[in-house]
Amino acid sequence: MFKNILLGVDGSKYSIHAAKMAAALACCMDANLRIVVAHATVPAYLGEPNFQHAITARLKESRAVLDEAIEAVGEVPGELKTEILEGSAAEVILRVAEIRNNDLIVMGSRGLGQLRGLLLGSQSQKVLQHAPCPVMIVR
Repeated sequence: MFKNILLGVDGSKYSIHAAKMAAALACCMDANLRIVVAHATVPAYLGEPNFQHAITARLKESRAVLDEAIEAVGEVPGELKTEILEGSAAEVILRVAEIRNNDLIVMGSRGLGQLRGLLLGSQSQKVLQHAPCPVMIVR
């Protein structure tokens, strides 16, 4: 039924639960899994070298979130792909789902909040309203 699953993660306990659920679904359905991490856009007005430092820090944080999700997912029978993208979580997830022709989106019910840059509580609502495919929200 689902062959290409998109998992949106932000490092919260809800997104780790979502990662485990997406992995279980991928195993049951012999599906491919794509893990996506979104980080907030770095404002250009920071100027150099602050701009580059901010990008490096956000990419480092995103990579740590991605590594944690990969560990939670473990082995899946299909292909496992990853992406780290800039933008709001909902916009990134919706764009990837449309471009990559995903047939299921899995994400946590709440994120880490504004201090960490991803508002998956409100972002999950936006994804639910605009997704081109079914969405599974995990608590």
